[in-house]
Amino acid sequence: MSRFADRIEAGMAFLLALIWVAPLFFVFWAALHTTSDAVNFRLSAPLVVDNFLSAWNGAPWPRYFLNTFVLVTLILLGQFTLCTLAGFAFAQVEFRGKSIVFTLILLQLFILPEVLIVKNYAIAAGLGLTDTLAGIGVPYMSSAFGIFLMRQAFKGVPKELDEAARVEGCSLAGVLWRVYVPAARPTYIAYALVSVSTHWNNFLWPLVVTNTEKARPLTVGLSLFGAPESGVDISVISAATTMVIAPLLILFLVFQRQFVQAFLTAGIK
Repeated sequence: MSRFADRIEAGMAFLLALIWVAPLFFVFWAALHTTSDAVNFRLSAPLVVDNFLSAWNGAPWPRYFLNTFVLVTLILLGQFTLCTLAGFAFAQVEFRGKSIVFTLILLQLFILPEVLIVKNYAIAAGLGLTDTLAGIGVPYMSSAFGIFLMRQAFKGVPKELDEAARVEGCSLAGVLWRVYVPAARPTYIAYALVSVSTHWNNFLWPLVVTNTEKARPLTVGLSLFGAPESGVDISVISAATTMVIAPLLILFLVFQRQFVQAFLTAGIK
């Protein structure tokens, strides 16, 4: 009975996974076929690459890719810095009101970023950051999830390593840099994947705060490229979508083991 239940569970998991990836498979299929062949699912239809050429020539993709790469890099560096310092303080430094402050930070997980768009836009406009990469990235450089994840990782570092470093004469910053940061490397990789994928795909805030292509990321560029006013061609749009998501897929496939490992070991300690 137990073996039968396991098979049912595995079959349901496979079915859910198949449903989840079905749109992705269709995007790949449509990108490599003409619109007629893609819509009618002609399995014997020849593969074509003209869709990618048409998509690449239809928008300033190099600029969009550069903007997105710079944006996610700036956000990730800011998050690594702030989340490392805050996570270390909550994990290993004793100060008055630590539990209350940490609880307030966790409460931010219940606030959707979209709720703050109006206020964030007012602040960005007041600082002259509209239509800039800094204006897109600054509101996301502090992450409650990142602080929580770093805290969990740092709490799992053996106290003996901390004490040995202090005996050797390391300062508090030295202990953090030489002991805790290297020990949390899998967590950093996992968090980097989450952060990069989140902000690579972020759409609403960049759409609101940008006006020209000089600061538009890929998501906004793709939405403009696929707008009905530009003419709807399923195959060409699918090719453009494939170009946009390809870096994320490659990144996840390369680091999937570290990604899964970090979240399996990030339980509450």
